[in-house]
Amino acid sequence: MVHDGHGHGHGGECGHGHAHVLSAAGLDRAMLVGVGLNAAFVVTEFGAGLWASSLALMADAGHNAGDVVGLLLAWGANWLARRPPSRRFTWGLRRATIYAALGNAMLLLTACGVILWEAVHRLWEPEAVAGPMVIAVAAIGVVINTLTALLFLRGHRDANVRGAFLHMAADAAVSAGVVAAGIAILATGLTWIDPIVSMAVAAVIVAGTWGLFREAIDLALDAVPRGLDPAEVSAALAAIPGVAEVHDLHVWGASTSETSLTAHLVVPDIAAHGGVLTAAGALARQRFRIAHATIQLEDAAAAAACPQRPADTL
Repeated sequence: MVHDGHGHGHGGECGHGHAHVLSAAGLDRAMLVGVGLNAAFVVTEFGAGLWASSLALMADAGHNAGDVVGLLLAWGANWLARRPPSRRFTWGLRRATIYAALGNAMLLLTACGVILWEAVHRLWEPEAVAGPMVIAVAAIGVVINTLTALLFLRGHRDANVRGAFLHMAADAAVSAGVVAAGIAILATGLTWIDPIVSMAVAAVIVAGTWGLFREAIDLALDAVPRGLDPAEVSAALAAIPGVAEVHDLHVWGASTSETSLTAHLVVPDIAAHGGVLTAAGALARQRFRIAHATIQLEDAAAAAACPQRPADTL
């Protein structure tokens, strides 16, 4: 591990926690059931919307269709992430989950623009809406979306799976709003309630998607994952007995569920390198849930010559 004053260590891949994490088989089952249920509901809801001339139902069906595509993206990305590394892709295909989350968020935000455009048009040219059909179909949506959301509840640590859960939970709330709109139309006969509900649908989708969009952008740009403070990581590494300095620290998301780290630790006593390397790897895995840590150890001479070392230290 130690050569010419340098050490190089790797934190184990099993360092992240497994509480509230879906197994690969469990995720595949959840995705299969979720895609099947929602695809069937999309067809039913869109057909009912056409028959009832309900923009709220058709808009929600379009949103649910986007969610089916999103579930397929998340499912495919998780399958790719489980593929072993190769000579060409030495990290494997883990980052596919990041791009799937980003694509899913962009798809939903685009759908919101379409919904808002149609809702404004319908405000100026209102059409009659069959309230009982709206209520019946949307009530089915509440049940299906709630059941689908529960399938992904245990996977909330993974941003990709968490996005699927949040979208399904939001859909359940939106369908409940459509039920309320149908009841209001029956009671009042006011057809403008339908496009207003469509606008509310779009607002709920934007609110639920914006956080995922920002997180996916951060991950795509190798930002420090949320909930992890690099200053805290640096201080914890510096507190390991024998460590005189920490520099060139980098923390980023290897996927939506795994974090990677690289750092240089200055350890003047070469005899302490082995112990420091073991302690640093354990610290990264157990305290900060970093799945892959690469630690380079340097003695004083090597640290002075290190091109990544700040000029004002040591």
